[in-house]
Amino acid sequence: MKVALVVNKSSGSLLGWPDPAGELEAKLAAAGLEIGAVLDGDSTDLAERMAHARDLPVDAVVTAGGDGTISAAAAALLGSGKALAPLPLGTMNLLAKDLGIPVDLDAAIAALAGSEAIDIDVGDVNGHKFLCNAMLGVPARLAERRERNRLNMGVIGWWKHSLATLKAMYRYPPMRIGLDLGDGPVTLRSKAVVVANNAYDEGFGQVLSRSRLDRGELTVYATRRLSVWPLVRLSTRMALGHWTDDVDLETHHVRELAVTSRRRLIRVMLDGETRLIRPPLTFSVLPKALKVLRPRIAAPAPEPELEDAA
Repeated sequence: MKVALVVNKSSGSLLGWPDPAGELEAKLAAAGLEIGAVLDGDSTDLAERMAHARDLPVDAVVTAGGDGTISAAAAALLGSGKALAPLPLGTMNLLAKDLGIPVDLDAAIAALAGSEAIDIDVGDVNGHKFLCNAMLGVPARLAERRERNRLNMGVIGWWKHSLATLKAMYRYPPMRIGLDLGDGPVTLRSKAVVVANNAYDEGFGQVLSRSRLDRGELTVYATRRLSVWPLVRLSTRMALGHWTDDVDLETHHVRELAVTSRRRLIRVMLDGETRLIRPPLTFSVLPKALKVLRPRIAAPAPEPELEDAA
């Protein structure tokens, strides 16, 4: 398989690598992949490099970065027939985990060498693509703060970020938005709204994980309250695997929705990257619009035949 490698040196796991492009190219070649091109750089010209990779004579585009890097690749690869092959080199690596790609880099590359192609859904809001989720309210504000201070996080930095999260529960007032799920807008006051590209699973330890990426639906999660106690209760229930029926959480499954607001711009976090988007926000899902590579799933062994009774 011939691939193009696109490296985003701004991604969390690549910070501090002396030569990430060279190291990754060598690992991919050692796994038996043919390297058609290596496009190295940071997030400033990521979209241009993804478009360049799309137009090369390759079978797939390997992304070295996090979920934001993967979203940029998805936007470029839609309709091209080229497959997206993500390496888990970001902070959260949500899509890679959903695809069953090992977190260990060497294991991920080995899995890529024997991967299979599947088609997954893509979320869209006002022309911006996302593969995992879009978040409004407090999560988007905190993500922007985290990105500004990422280079100086460390243990103390993460501790300060955690304290800032708790303070934000009280400091930021609830958003007042109009939420139209197809039956007309309904006024909603919430500190956090998440639009997921397919629903999150329930089950012990299944936090922000999705076993299905091709249902062709968006799932809206909206908190009614987001102070400390409801947050602790909701987080605990998520870890235990029973959280979608929480009294402070609304859940809706839709193909399209619209968010209106009196604000001139709304801060939205798309797969970990924050953007200011002018409302109304029109969300939709593009069913099975993107080809991705995932570790090949072995076919189940055939059941033994029962011998006829003598």
